[in-house]
Amino acid sequence: MSVKDTVIQIIAEQAVLDVEDVTPDSTLDSLGVDSMGLVESIFAIEEAFDISVPFNANDPSESEFDISSVDSIVKAVEKLVAEQS
Repeated sequence: MSVKDTVIQIIAEQAVLDVEDVTPDSTLDSLGVDSMGLVESIFAIEEAFDISVPFNANDPSESEFDISSVDSIVKAVEKLVAEQS
């Protein structure tokens, strides 16, 4: 499974949606993912890819990890995975 597919699956699970309902331009807000769901998604992404996500749950706007859309999350995860190699 690709990084994109895995990230979308994780977000869909947190939003209690079908994978088909999660599009690259979706925002977490538009999918109904609250702050707790966001934190759980970050943990699931870290576990799935064995990476450390530079995310500040207390102040997401100060994080280096872009959560503005599903696509931006996918790209950030792909970058972290590539850096780990």
